[in-house]
Amino acid sequence: MPTTARELLLAAYTSFNARDIDAVLKTMHEDVDWPNGMEGGRVHGHAEVRAYWTRQWKAVDPHVEPVGFETEADGRIAVTVHQRVCDLNGKVLVDHLIGHIYRIEDGLIQSMEIREIEAE
Repeated sequence: MPTTARELLLAAYTSFNARDIDAVLKTMHEDVDWPNGMEGGRVHGHAEVRAYWTRQWKAVDPHVEPVGFETEADGRIAVTVHQRVCDLNGKVLVDHLIGHIYRIEDGLIQSMEIREIEAE
């Protein structure tokens, strides 16, 4: 099991990109609070996250690569992510940087928020 927040998040991203839902869920609290970036709103708990990602991966092919980590004043971890989303035929729909803001509790992801990053 990862020992630092960075290792935990790197493991989560690697597993997400490999479409290994079970491995990603092992990095999260049972009652995780997660954004539904595709449909809007939020999902809560492992079952809702699993159902959301299952729907998402039937519609698009997202790949998220962390490129930077910072600890915010409130202790949350801000990850700058290169997000590339393709349709199921490989056409690029989105290719940009985005922020993922995590609250880690007891060595597991408790919540995540999505934050837009302004182009410089």
